[in-house]
Amino acid sequence: MRVFSPQSFIRTRAFIALAMVAVCAVASAFLRPADAQTPDLNPNLPTLFVVGDSTARNSANGAQGWGDPFKAYFDTSKINVVNRAIAGRSSRTYFNEGRWDNVLKEMKAGDIVLLQMGHNDGGPIDTGKARASLPGLGDETREITLPDGKKETVRTYGWYMRRFIADTKAKGATPIVLSLTIRNIWKGGQIERGSGNYRQLTQELAQSQGVQWIDLSSIVADRYQQLGEEKVKGMFGPDYVHTSPMGADFNAAAVVAGLKSLPNSPLTAFLSEKGKAVAPLSSAVVPVTAVVPTSDAPAPAPAPTSGTRRPLPVPADPQLPTLFLIGDSTVRNGLGDGSNGQWGWGDPIAAFFDGDKINVVNRAVGGLSSRTYFTGFWNETLAMIKPGDFVIMQFGHNDGGEINDPRRARATLRGSGEETVEIVNALTKRKETVHTYGWYLRRFVADVKAKGATPIIASLIPRRGFTDGKANRSGGNYVKWAAEVAQSEKVPFIPLNEIIASQYDVLGPEKVGPFFVADNLHTTLAGAQFNAASVVAGLKGLKPNPLAPYFSATASGVAGFEGA
Repeated sequence: MRVFSPQSFIRTRAFIALAMVAVCAVASAFLRPADAQTPDLNPNLPTLFVVGDSTARNSANGAQGWGDPFKAYFDTSKINVVNRAIAGRSSRTYFNEGRWDNVLKEMKAGDIVLLQMGHNDGGPIDTGKARASLPGLGDETREITLPDGKKETVRTYGWYMRRFIADTKAKGATPIVLSLTIRNIWKGGQIERGSGNYRQLTQELAQSQGVQWIDLSSIVADRYQQLGEEKVKGMFGPDYVHTSPMGADFNAAAVVAGLKSLPNSPLTAFLSEKGKAVAPLSSAVVPVTAVVPTSDAPAPAPAPTSGTRRPLPVPADPQLPTLFLIGDSTVRNGLGDGSNGQWGWGDPIAAFFDGDKINVVNRAVGGLSSRTYFTGFWNETLAMIKPGDFVIMQFGHNDGGEINDPRRARATLRGSGEETVEIVNALTKRKETVHTYGWYLRRFVADVKAKGATPIIASLIPRRGFTDGKANRSGGNYVKWAAEVAQSEKVPFIPLNEIIASQYDVLGPEKVGPFFVADNLHTTLAGAQFNAASVVAGLKGLKPNPLAPYFSATASGVAGFEGA
């Protein structure tokens, strides 16, 4: 902010008084939430605040942010909806300019705050617009001198966002973190899936603070991809960042879809008829990709499904190497958003990697075995893998049972040999050649190697259970068969079952209990984070560790597992 010196003009007390009134008026206009047209809030109603930048609020050059049409999705006789986003602001400048203080003055217990920042958090911190925050989620600071001579302590993106979250909670209100809107940038027919690593940062932030997260980046990118590059052009205004009114409403509907899909969503009771018409994400799905054989092996039957599934995540930056994760619900549970309090380790593991150096893409699918992942999802994942990528695979929990169970038809033959059984799949009504558990793992390994990428096999995580004070090494033969395949194919192996169980031995049943939900298999967020750290310990125990160059500072606190 510029500071003017009017000494040469001010001669009388009256002039000083007038000058002070003018200065105060300007300051008030500058510091208030730039929403002069918003009527006074009804104090008897809860309020839904939108806090963000120009992608949420913008009226320049025919553009519009999603926070303006967003209001129409709610019944304003039941809830106040106010857009407090400010164009051009980063998390740092929104905080420093007093914008956030003004929101806090309006906030009360029972309110809800949508937080979406990041588009303006990159760049120089002390030159030009001098608005960037320090990268990452840590507590680092940097002392700077601004062009106007003012001193400032600049903090990380994570620090400012945590402050918003903590202040909101202190008011008795509910913060919800959103990943960023998508820019209209296409490469090779694929939409860019987020600016920088803010998708990962917002997810890690929400998890660490115990608040809900809407992955708006993925929701919008999935929908843009379905529409195609030509149709998406109409969604944008004067540039590739800011949306047209049509695009703003498109994004607003995507936010509503995300809100409706949150566990125990706090806003469903306040929707207008327009809001009620928006399908939640569990219904916003596309058909499973058809299977195309990738070798001379018999073409597998399509994976049994109950209909359709949402698209799985894809690399945010195709130019970077990618760590793909494939497996079952112990790796990615549901949509990876903590539904029913359940998390797989593949979501929190992203925090252990530097998003500027590598993508971490969790393409595990709940309820699948190595067989049904291979027949239903593998070819789509394989098409994304490129030289220099990595794939960690963990299967086994769903590979047991009847080969042709009419409910799921997902089991594999026991063992790691070459045995096969010919069946008519009870679900698909098509002929299928079913192989052993080991055969499917070998096929994943061979396909990954053929792509010039690195396969890594992990044994399945243990269930909760203790005998005589020691954790049960559940998983039995599947642990052994996974190790056998890794040895025969000469690929890295993470003895994840033993790594986790040996730590459970030390912790004991009482401390391990909170890691699990009632079924004793699926983990809470704390359990998933524990398992993710165990995967990192296994990676660090590999000699050599192929992923060592990509670890984040978070991984520095994890010791390698000596037996890996």
